[in-house]
Amino acid sequence: MTDLSYNTWNAMSDKAIALQIGNFIKHQRVAQNKTQDVLAKAAGISRSTLSLLERGETVTLATFIQVLRVLDQLHFLEHFTIQELVSPLLLAKQEKYKRKRASGK
Repeated sequence: MTDLSYNTWNAMSDKAIALQIGNFIKHQRVAQNKTQDVLAKAAGISRSTLSLLERGETVTLATFIQVLRVLDQLHFLEHFTIQELVSPLLLAKQEKYKRKRASGK
């Protein structure tokens, strides 16, 4: 994908974002020297569905994930990881009740 800033993504329409994703998929496929038929078969979808995805048309999320998996691009989903943040007050309270020494039994 090209280096688009957060503000650029916000300014894009849904259709433009879908087209950008489609261009990314096509770029990765061509860079890996895979035909639409080969990629579609590996992903378990039809070639016409892959073509729709590459043109920025509507496809299911499952289809998108299958294609990313075959292209070895699932690392982009790291951005959807939820990190639980512990407040400093809760951390201090937990530290208060933490064992400080062994019982020796």
